[in-house]
Amino acid sequence: MPNPGTGPVEAKAAATVMLVRDGEASGHGGLEVYLLRRAASMPFAPGAYAFPGGRVDERDTERGIPVTGPDTHHWSEELGATEPMAQGLVCAAVRETFEESGVLLAARPGAEPVADTSGPDWEEDRHALVAGTLSFARFLRDRGLVVRGDLLRSWARWITPRTEPRRYDTRFFAAALPAGCATRDVGGEADRVAWMPPAEAVERWRAGELSMLPPTVAVCGELAAHGSVRAILHARRDVRPIEPELRDTGDRCRTALPDSVEEP
Repeated sequence: MPNPGTGPVEAKAAATVMLVRDGEASGHGGLEVYLLRRAASMPFAPGAYAFPGGRVDERDTERGIPVTGPDTHHWSEELGATEPMAQGLVCAAVRETFEESGVLLAARPGAEPVADTSGPDWEEDRHALVAGTLSFARFLRDRGLVVRGDLLRSWARWITPRTEPRRYDTRFFAAALPAGCATRDVGGEADRVAWMPPAEAVERWRAGELSMLPPTVAVCGELAAHGSVRAILHARRDVRPIEPELRDTGDRCRTALPDSVEEP
């Protein structure tokens, strides 16, 4: 809890990506989303299933980072952020997805996203990005890549409750797994990964089999309601900030969602 009189901790800008695919690999053909389980050693939400994502690095906002698709002004309007921060959120989304799944939503100009990033040189760069010794801008520049912003779909915005000591203002993006690309269990912050139907993830959370934070459960429910990658990418979204409250019910703290958000 914040110290009395100091007010809430400032929420740090973050981005997360819900990679989705039509699940031919599982044999049932239904929608699947990529989830990773946060390692027990993580200071925030250990053991919880989440999507690839993390904080915006200040260097993600550097001017001149090449992004295809909607321009910075569009993303600024779409995300309710300044233009530098809007660029930072898009870049953080792509960078964190690469760091935590091996999928790189970037390409050489006019080409499709890089399909195979499993080579030792790619792994060296990925580890350097994770460690912060390589900026995303430098990584893109050295490899002649542009961010495929056109592959990202703004989906939701969740802000950590004001009473929490660690707070994030997180933009959720949806992205279809590009053709020819495959996720990899790259370890690091996650100790388990899985492609899972979002409806199954919600049911397993209800049964107490999966730990997930309320935003993850809520957006999994939303994805399940759309049923396919095509429906998700063409869905109309009215993205407004959602900030739950923590309420003490006597025997435990309960997360209370705004009236406009359906309880998962």
